[in-house]
Amino acid sequence: MALLIIGLALWVGAHYFKRLVPRQRMKLGDTGKGLVALSVIAALLLIIFGYRWAPFIHVWSPPAFFTHINNTLMILALWIYGSSAAKGAKAWPAYKTRHPQLLAVKIWAFSHLLVNGDLASILLFGTMLAWAVGSVILINRAEPHWVAPAPAGRATYIRLAVITAVITVVIIAIHAWLGVSPFPV
Repeated sequence: MALLIIGLALWVGAHYFKRLVPRQRMKLGDTGKGLVALSVIAALLLIIFGYRWAPFIHVWSPPAFFTHINNTLMILALWIYGSSAAKGAKAWPAYKTRHPQLLAVKIWAFSHLLVNGDLASILLFGTMLAWAVGSVILINRAEPHWVAPAPAGRATYIRLAVITAVITVVIIAIHAWLGVSPFPV
Protein backbone atom coordinates (compact mmCIF):
# COMPACT_ATOMS: atom_id res chain seq x y z
CA MET A 1 0.00 0.00 0.00
CA ALA A 2 2.98 2.29 0.66
CA LEU A 3 4.01 2.26 -3.02
CA LEU A 4 0.50 3.31 -4.03
CA ILE A 5 0.45 6.18 -1.55
CA ILE A 6 3.93 7.37 -2.57
CA GLY A 7 2.93 7.16 -6.25
CA LEU A 8 -0.25 9.15 -5.66
CA ALA A 9 1.65 11.81 -3.67
CA LEU A 10 4.24 12.07 -6.46
CA TRP A 11 1.48 12.32 -9.11
CA VAL A 12 -0.28 15.14 -7.29
CA GLY A 13 2.97 16.92 -6.43
CA ALA A 14 4.31 16.75 -9.99
CA HIS A 15 1.05 18.07 -11.45
CA TYR A 16 0.56 20.81 -8.84
CA PHE A 17 4.20 21.94 -8.87
CA LYS A 18 3.68 24.54 -11.62
CA ARG A 19 0.55 25.95 -9.98
CA LEU A 20 1.67 25.99 -6.35
CA VAL A 21 5.24 27.21 -6.76
CA PRO A 22 5.34 28.90 -10.17
CA ARG A 23 8.55 30.87 -9.54
CA GLN A 24 10.53 27.78 -8.66
CA ARG A 25 9.09 25.97 -11.68
CA MET A 26 10.02 28.87 -13.99
CA LYS A 27 13.58 28.93 -12.62
CA LEU A 28 14.03 25.34 -13.76
CA GLY A 29 13.12 26.21 -17.38
CA ASP A 30 13.12 23.27 -19.80
CA THR A 31 14.87 21.10 -17.22
CA GLY A 32 11.74 21.45 -15.11
CA LYS A 33 9.62 19.96 -17.89
CA GLY A 34 11.86 16.92 -17.97
CA LEU A 35 11.78 16.57 -14.18
CA VAL A 36 8.00 16.80 -14.13
CA ALA A 37 7.72 14.25 -16.96
CA LEU A 38 10.04 11.83 -15.15
CA SER A 39 8.11 12.37 -11.92
CA VAL A 40 4.82 11.60 -13.65
CA ILE A 41 6.25 8.42 -15.22
CA ALA A 42 7.67 7.32 -11.86
CA ALA A 43 4.34 8.14 -10.20
CA LEU A 44 2.43 6.05 -12.76
CA LEU A 45 4.73 3.07 -12.23
CA LEU A 46 4.43 3.36 -8.45
CA ILE A 47 0.64 3.71 -8.71
CA ILE A 48 0.28 0.72 -11.04
CA PHE A 49 2.52 -1.63 -9.07
CA GLY A 50 1.39 -0.27 -5.71
CA TYR A 51 -2.25 -0.85 -6.65
CA ARG A 52 -1.64 -4.34 -8.06
CA TRP A 53 0.41 -5.40 -5.02
CA ALA A 54 -1.80 -3.77 -2.38
CA PRO A 55 -3.59 -6.18 -0.07
CA PHE A 56 -7.33 -6.41 -0.51
CA ILE A 57 -8.89 -4.65 2.45
CA HIS A 58 -12.66 -4.77 2.19
CA VAL A 59 -14.43 -1.49 3.05
CA TRP A 60 -17.85 -1.84 1.43
CA SER A 61 -19.77 -4.00 -1.06
CA PRO A 62 -21.11 -2.07 -4.03
CA PRO A 63 -24.42 -3.26 -5.49
CA ALA A 64 -24.10 -5.18 -8.78
CA PHE A 65 -26.16 -2.64 -10.75
CA PHE A 66 -23.45 -0.02 -10.11
CA THR A 67 -21.45 -1.87 -12.75
CA HIS A 68 -23.92 -0.71 -15.40
CA ILE A 69 -23.64 2.86 -14.14
CA ASN A 70 -19.85 2.57 -14.19
CA ASN A 71 -19.79 1.27 -17.76
CA THR A 72 -22.12 4.01 -18.99
CA LEU A 73 -20.08 6.68 -17.22
CA MET A 74 -16.86 5.25 -18.69
CA ILE A 75 -18.18 5.58 -22.23
CA LEU A 76 -19.13 9.16 -21.39
CA ALA A 77 -15.67 9.80 -19.90
CA LEU A 78 -13.95 8.46 -23.02
CA TRP A 79 -16.18 10.59 -25.24
CA ILE A 80 -15.50 13.71 -23.18
CA TYR A 81 -11.75 13.08 -23.07
CA GLY A 82 -11.69 12.54 -26.82
CA SER A 83 -13.88 15.59 -27.48
CA SER A 84 -10.95 17.84 -26.67
CA ALA A 85 -8.42 16.02 -28.85
CA ALA A 86 -9.26 17.52 -32.23
CA LYS A 87 -7.29 20.57 -33.27
CA GLY A 88 -9.31 23.70 -33.83
CA ALA A 89 -13.05 23.19 -33.44
CA LYS A 90 -14.11 20.90 -30.59
CA ALA A 91 -16.86 18.32 -30.18
CA TRP A 92 -19.43 18.51 -27.38
CA PRO A 93 -18.76 19.06 -24.51
CA ALA A 94 -15.24 20.39 -25.12
CA TYR A 95 -16.60 23.59 -26.60
CA LYS A 96 -18.86 24.04 -23.55
CA THR A 97 -16.49 23.20 -20.70
CA ARG A 98 -13.06 24.60 -20.01
CA HIS A 99 -11.46 21.39 -18.74
CA PRO A 100 -12.90 18.42 -20.65
CA GLN A 101 -9.94 16.14 -19.92
CA LEU A 102 -10.11 16.82 -16.19
CA LEU A 103 -13.90 16.37 -16.35
CA ALA A 104 -13.29 12.97 -17.95
CA VAL A 105 -10.85 12.05 -15.16
CA LYS A 106 -13.44 13.08 -12.56
CA ILE A 107 -16.09 10.89 -14.21
CA TRP A 108 -13.60 7.99 -14.52
CA ALA A 109 -12.59 8.24 -10.86
CA PHE A 110 -16.16 8.63 -9.58
CA SER A 111 -17.43 5.71 -11.66
CA HIS A 112 -14.66 3.48 -10.36
CA LEU A 113 -15.41 4.50 -6.77
CA LEU A 114 -18.94 3.20 -7.38
CA VAL A 115 -17.78 -0.33 -8.20
CA ASN A 116 -14.68 -0.84 -6.08
CA GLY A 117 -15.11 -1.28 -2.36
CA ASP A 118 -11.55 -2.01 -1.28
CA LEU A 119 -9.17 0.39 0.44
CA ALA A 120 -6.58 0.54 -2.36
CA SER A 121 -9.28 1.42 -4.91
CA ILE A 122 -10.76 4.07 -2.66
CA LEU A 123 -7.29 5.59 -2.19
CA LEU A 124 -6.51 5.48 -5.91
CA PHE A 125 -9.78 6.70 -7.36
CA GLY A 126 -10.55 9.07 -4.48
CA THR A 127 -7.14 10.73 -4.83
CA MET A 128 -7.50 11.04 -8.60
CA LEU A 129 -10.94 12.60 -8.18
CA ALA A 130 -9.62 15.06 -5.60
CA TRP A 131 -6.59 15.82 -7.81
CA ALA A 132 -8.79 16.59 -10.83
CA VAL A 133 -11.09 18.85 -8.77
CA GLY A 134 -8.07 20.65 -7.30
CA SER A 135 -6.49 21.03 -10.74
CA VAL A 136 -9.57 22.76 -12.10
CA ILE A 137 -9.58 25.16 -9.16
CA LEU A 138 -5.86 25.94 -9.48
CA ILE A 139 -6.00 26.44 -13.25
CA ASN A 140 -9.07 28.68 -13.03
CA ARG A 141 -7.39 30.82 -10.38
CA ALA A 142 -4.17 31.15 -12.36
CA GLU A 143 -5.91 31.75 -15.70
CA PRO A 144 -9.36 33.23 -15.02
CA HIS A 145 -10.23 34.07 -18.63
CA TRP A 146 -11.31 31.38 -21.06
CA VAL A 147 -12.52 31.62 -24.62
CA ALA A 148 -14.67 28.71 -25.73
CA PRO A 149 -13.54 27.01 -28.96
CA ALA A 150 -15.83 26.72 -31.96
CA PRO A 151 -18.07 23.64 -32.16
CA ALA A 152 -16.93 20.85 -34.49
CA GLY A 153 -18.73 19.53 -37.53
CA ARG A 154 -20.31 16.16 -38.22
CA ALA A 155 -17.08 14.47 -39.39
CA THR A 156 -15.47 15.12 -36.00
CA TYR A 157 -18.42 13.52 -34.21
CA ILE A 158 -18.28 10.44 -36.45
CA ARG A 159 -14.54 10.04 -35.83
CA LEU A 160 -15.05 10.57 -32.11
CA ALA A 161 -17.82 7.93 -31.97
CA VAL A 162 -15.62 5.38 -33.74
CA ILE A 163 -12.57 6.17 -31.58
CA THR A 164 -14.67 5.99 -28.39
CA ALA A 165 -16.06 2.59 -29.42
CA VAL A 166 -12.60 1.22 -30.28
CA ILE A 167 -11.03 2.47 -27.05
CA THR A 168 -13.96 1.05 -25.06
CA VAL A 169 -13.32 -2.39 -26.59
CA VAL A 170 -9.57 -2.08 -25.87
CA ILE A 171 -10.24 -1.15 -22.23
CA ILE A 172 -12.65 -4.09 -21.86
CA ALA A 173 -9.96 -6.39 -23.29
CA ILE A 174 -7.31 -5.02 -20.93
CA HIS A 175 -9.61 -5.45 -17.94
CA ALA A 176 -10.36 -9.05 -19.03
CA TRP A 177 -6.62 -9.73 -19.52
CA LEU A 178 -5.97 -8.43 -15.98
CA GLY A 179 -8.73 -10.70 -14.66
CA VAL A 180 -11.14 -7.89 -13.79
CA SER A 181 -14.50 -8.24 -15.49
CA PRO A 182 -16.05 -4.89 -16.37
CA PHE A 183 -19.46 -6.59 -16.52
CA PRO A 184 -21.78 -7.80 -13.76
CA VAL A 185 -21.15 -11.38 -12.73
